[in-house]
Amino acid sequence: MFPKRLAVTVVLAVAASAAATVGAQEVTLRAVSSFQEGTAFAKPFEEFIDKVNADGKGIVRITYVGGPKAMPPFEVGNAVKSGVVDVANVTSAFYTNLMPEAEALKLATRTIQEQRQNGAWEYLNKLHNEKLNAWYLARTGDGVPFHLYLNKPIDKADLKGLTIRVTPIYRAFFTELGANLVQTAPGEVYTALERGVVDGYGWPIQGIFDLGWQEKTKFRVDPGFYQVDVNILVNLDRWKKLSDAQRAVLTKAAQWVEERNARNASLNAAEVKRQGEAGIKAITLSGAELAKWNATAQDAGWAYVKKIAPQHADELRKLLTK
Repeated sequence: MFPKRLAVTVVLAVAASAAATVGAQEVTLRAVSSFQEGTAFAKPFEEFIDKVNADGKGIVRITYVGGPKAMPPFEVGNAVKSGVVDVANVTSAFYTNLMPEAEALKLATRTIQEQRQNGAWEYLNKLHNEKLNAWYLARTGDGVPFHLYLNKPIDKADLKGLTIRVTPIYRAFFTELGANLVQTAPGEVYTALERGVVDGYGWPIQGIFDLGWQEKTKFRVDPGFYQVDVNILVNLDRWKKLSDAQRAVLTKAAQWVEERNARNASLNAAEVKRQGEAGIKAITLSGAELAKWNATAQDAGWAYVKKIAPQHADELRKLLTK
């Protein structure tokens, strides 16, 4: 038997070695967001990071580099692909240059949970693997529609004579309705509205107060169209190097943040109320104009997907829509 003092020394040495091993196994991942910190579409990601760091102590942690000030939004896709960052919070609109099929994500009428059950997530993850060198970890934004916001009233699904600020998300839709289009960075929209350069813009039901746009907005067209998709992506090479335990922490946090999409119904209702209190009036289309609005949104969206990603468009439509 060991002398008592030697036994204690051995025990302490083993404990120290075990602690060092655990510490050495913890992996730190660098993350960026394509949305400004603390805003509507950054918050779920920030909650995800907090969840990972709480559950993954000694296993995996995420260092949050920041939002657009740290990296321009349209560079985030390339940064994930190349491994400049390990994790990103980014809408598909910012990486369709790398993965054209991502244009279909906004057109989904199935929740991410339904997509995981029917094979849509697996199909999309494979495309992310191949074209973006990324693991499609999670989707937030389910249940958050886009809207058209205006400073001039309309009474039908016709935008002729109006100049609308767009992103690629609704370019095809507003083009089909006859709008003149202007594409600017979000930071330029307030000034464009103030100077009358544009008559309106597209944006989700959530988030205009983050940008101050409610001050220069008079109308919101109802109903909304499409769904927000803000995706949490992990560089694929980095994902493959993680241990099973590290991937499990990230996957569990992804499931948790996707379940929190259920909050969006109440958040949307609160935002509608807040917009009304700020003086934004709802223009509600009905009858034939409502039917035209809804049909044009879907038809124009899917026609564009078919044009840029003909090999996958039909299968994506089958998997993503009801």
